[in-house]
Amino acid sequence: MNNHVGGESAAPTVSPVVSQDILAREPVANQVKVKHILIAWKDLDSDEYKIDPRATKRTKADAENVVRALMAQLKSGTDFDQLMIQNSEDAGSAATGEPFDVSPDAKLVIEFKTLGLRLAVGEVGVCESEFGFHIMKRVE
Repeated sequence: MNNHVGGESAAPTVSPVVSQDILAREPVANQVKVKHILIAWKDLDSDEYKIDPRATKRTKADAENVVRALMAQLKSGTDFDQLMIQNSEDAGSAATGEPFDVSPDAKLVIEFKTLGLRLAVGEVGVCESEFGFHIMKRVE
């Protein structure tokens, strides 16, 4: 037990939908292509970043439930691109369907790069960033 004032703070809580098993791996590549489905929640809305209108009434717990439902659909064989077009709150990738190039020096949030570089081709995982949950699939 830590009885010291100002002792170590508790580690941040990790959402149960985050793919901790994949994130614990060593990177499997230095350059990959991934597609993603972004799911956000109302607490992420700010003057600097406007979330998708679908997320404005959603709590983080609601967002976790959306992620669980989408992952269940993916596991049952639903096409990733179709779910991305219908559900992603990243308007750019949902509209174009284009994958992101991920490398250690890519101008992407660290959580996105960390998961992307650990996915096997065809594998799907989830990470959390300041923008929400990213359901990611490595396509190359």
